[in-house]
Amino acid sequence: MAASADRSYPREGARAADLRLLADEYRSAAASAALLGRAGQPLSRAPFRLLAIHAIELYLNAFLLDHGCTPADLRRLNHDLAARTELARAAGLVLRARTVAHLKVLSERREYLVSRYAPEEAASCTHINRLAATLRELAGKTAPPPAPVARSVCLTDGGTLPALRSLNGQTPPEDLPP
Repeated sequence: MAASADRSYPREGARAADLRLLADEYRSAAASAALLGRAGQPLSRAPFRLLAIHAIELYLNAFLLDHGCTPADLRRLNHDLAARTELARAAGLVLRARTVAHLKVLSERREYLVSRYAPEEAASCTHINRLAATLRELAGKTAPPPAPVARSVCLTDGGTLPALRSLNGQTPPEDLPP
């Protein structure tokens, strides 16, 4: 088999917006997999758990990329959600204390690996409702930083467009009202 000329690491060119979209897809797949879980059968919840944890990791990665981390920085973290959480919090992400604690437990118990490779440990994983709550919170709080917006583009009572007049110190086109 011929080796590929481009051996760059996957994700090297990843953009935060793309990771966020991918996280949304994994979150959607997790919601579908949750419907397959059966009471008293922890293994039936493993697909939901794996998809949810992966979505959580992707949401944190997107947030960290938006706040200055590089793909290489993220790779060095492996699947350590606790480390990602601490970096994200240092960059301004505000999470509930229960969520921070849960992300730490997910890392300590290595639930990402347990859900993939250790069926004998499935019953020891954190509660499925807690995982769903953590996923929901991260999906809602890791949105991209808002783009700069003009103060106002509405016509004022005097018929002017002050925001357009002040953007970047540029003079508005001649056909705008005074």
